[in-house]
Amino acid sequence: MKTVTHWIGGKPFGDASGATGAWAPVTDPATGEVTTQVALAGADEVDAAVAAARTAYATWSTSPLARRTAILFRYRALLDARRDDIAALITAEQGKIHSDALAEVARGLEIVELACGLGMALKGDTSTDVSSGTDVASIRRPLGVIVGISPFNFPAMISMWMFPMAIACGNTFVHKPSGKAPSASMLLAELAAEAGVPDGVLNILHGDKSAVDALLDHPDVAAVSFVGSTPVARHVYSRASAGGKRVQALGGAKNHMLVLPDADLDAAAEAAVSAAYGSAGQRCMAVSVVVAVGSTGDALVSRIAERATKVKIGPGNDPTSDMGPLVTKEHRDEVAEYVARAAAQGAEVVLDGRDFTVEGLENGYWMGISLLDRVRTDSDAYRNEIFGPVLCVLRAETYEQAMEIINGSPYGNAGAIFTRDGGAARRFQLEVEVGMVGVNVPMPVPVGYHSFGGWKDSAFGDHRMYGSEAVHFYTRGKVVTSRWPDPAETATGPDLGFPTSH
Repeated sequence: MKTVTHWIGGKPFGDASGATGAWAPVTDPATGEVTTQVALAGADEVDAAVAAARTAYATWSTSPLARRTAILFRYRALLDARRDDIAALITAEQGKIHSDALAEVARGLEIVELACGLGMALKGDTSTDVSSGTDVASIRRPLGVIVGISPFNFPAMISMWMFPMAIACGNTFVHKPSGKAPSASMLLAELAAEAGVPDGVLNILHGDKSAVDALLDHPDVAAVSFVGSTPVARHVYSRASAGGKRVQALGGAKNHMLVLPDADLDAAAEAAVSAAYGSAGQRCMAVSVVVAVGSTGDALVSRIAERATKVKIGPGNDPTSDMGPLVTKEHRDEVAEYVARAAAQGAEVVLDGRDFTVEGLENGYWMGISLLDRVRTDSDAYRNEIFGPVLCVLRAETYEQAMEIINGSPYGNAGAIFTRDGGAARRFQLEVEVGMVGVNVPMPVPVGYHSFGGWKDSAFGDHRMYGSEAVHFYTRGKVVTSRWPDPAETATGPDLGFPTSH
């Protein structure tokens, strides 16, 4: 059986069961078979990883920016050459189809490319002669050891959203990936070492809640970046910030797509199916709620159902599959339970995916597409993040009623509007209480040179991910005020050849 250990100080760390003697199984979601065991960190491994990062920080933080970015350029080339291998690891452990996994790697590479050109973002500002012979300069300095904690659904992309920017800024990094899909992060670390990232600058630590809490409490950790569910994001933010650490913690979502009566319903239906069921709905940017305004509801639901039934579900390594399995049996059962409760709480189950299976792979964690119409705002399917291939449709009589529904949600990650009216779109983008807005775009994931993050219970902390806000998160400002008297006016000291008067 394949074994995944830690990566500390530039090399694998720990034996087949981890130095603590604890390990966890990793399954192939398409078959249900245990294919891998991953080592779980105890206190010794946590201390070793942080110590390696702290030691490396002393020299990495003072290394020339040109050297750091040159390494990242080489890293980008290696990642590009191995993108198929990275995607295959994602498919084997997370379950998404290979094309989705390749797209994940491509989005991660976008942030590596951003880190390669970080020089402009890290340069400071200078004001001369603010007073007689006095200058003021603003500079940015790295923080120290950064911890990154990433989820199972994008095991490569979200990792690359974190550590390339952090190390480009001069920090060192301890990354704790999800134990459900640990292998991609190990390949990322191996390629970083091949590119020339010094030992200890990037470390990979696998573990459960005890390891996470140990990292959050560790006195040598300066900042924590997290992506996951809202309850865990709140815990990470509260615990780490209580210890004086800088924290960005991105949580869950319930993204709404508002469809106005003037919208192109065919385009809206296509977008809803893609955004709701792509990656089996296991993404924080998925559209999980459609709010249909006025008379659009029946026609829109009919179009969505027609298109959804054509989605082919199968193993991720089958090039004909459009959607793969869910990540674990427990998660699959939880998603199915939401569909069952929705029917009991008044929703119309247009499509029910609970009994879906794939012939020959009956032990896989399969969930078919589910479409719930006329969902109530007090139902469990609406109030909670389901994180599966389930789309809820709500009806609203007016735009104002729809906005009350959307802005009444405790989540504020993303939202989209489908309309042909520019004035309505402009009003929506100003009024909707979310951090990322799409206009006729169902999943408005910002490009790398902007920043990613939501509002309300979808994000904790003052900084977003990647883009310019990542530079501010991974560095801190320092202002230097200096005064150097003109050498011609200096009464004492060496003779530098300046005339004594102007």
